[in-house]
Amino acid sequence: MNNNRTGLLLAICGFAMLSVGDAVIKTMAGLWPVPAVAALRFTIGAVALGILLLRQEGVQGFRPRYPWLQLARGGSLAISSLAFFSAIYVMPLAETMAITFLSPVLTAVLSGPLLGERVRPAVWLASLAALAGVVLILRPNLAELGWPALLPLVAAVFFSLMIITNRASAGHGSPLAMQAYMAIIAAPLLIAVAMGTQWLGIEGMQFGWPSWDIVLRCTFVAFTATCAHWLVYLGTSRAGAAQIAPASYVQLLVASLLGWWFFGDVPDLLTIAGASIIIGAGLFLWRNSVRAHPGQ
Repeated sequence: MNNNRTGLLLAICGFAMLSVGDAVIKTMAGLWPVPAVAALRFTIGAVALGILLLRQEGVQGFRPRYPWLQLARGGSLAISSLAFFSAIYVMPLAETMAITFLSPVLTAVLSGPLLGERVRPAVWLASLAALAGVVLILRPNLAELGWPALLPLVAAVFFSLMIITNRASAGHGSPLAMQAYMAIIAAPLLIAVAMGTQWLGIEGMQFGWPSWDIVLRCTFVAFTATCAHWLVYLGTSRAGAAQIAPASYVQLLVASLLGWWFFGDVPDLLTIAGASIIIGAGLFLWRNSVRAHPGQ
């Protein structure tokens, strides 16, 4: 019981820390382009994790068993992060977070064709409910912002693909190596995107050397994200994945509070209703999975 409580507390702290980092990303809107911010954030993370991996496992630690699988993980992370950061720039934090919570349902649906897992009827029911919640949140934003309002949905899809490739790569390396591979692959991809948008002269994507406060904020986000993922890993190892899964929704609560306190974003009734439906679908799916696999 103590292990379960400790694991749950660690996971809650980790998920809350992720939302703090997201709020810091939002403070850079208008100061530096999204691709440059994402590239700098993951470059800092890749260097730090690479040094740790070199110290603990040596050069051998940088040789993954299945390079293409690691490329898929890193590529999914890069696209998901780029879409999510872009969404944070133009949308309220709580609404962006609520839509990305579609990812657990998408993961359950995509696990069928991609991993050969059986998709239970409950998954389809949860999917329909979650999509209804997304429509409620998107409706006013789509009218106001246009296609950029779909960015959280793109982030959710590629985050789900990252989770699925994480499952496929389970046991293929240490937790540190698995985290380092993603950052090391995502960083050059995001640097290429940032340089590409700069070279093409896309409006709003031009950038020079970052100011010290931008570097400091990106370093803070990289540090807190790494600590957060490690806390979630420790929580999972103590309490089990099924026990800590609902704790992820603390992100939405923290994001809502930070959005209100720092950016003056107050969720309207449609957002609250949509978020409630999405969270309800995720919790229903989690509960159904626990009942279907009580030993896990």
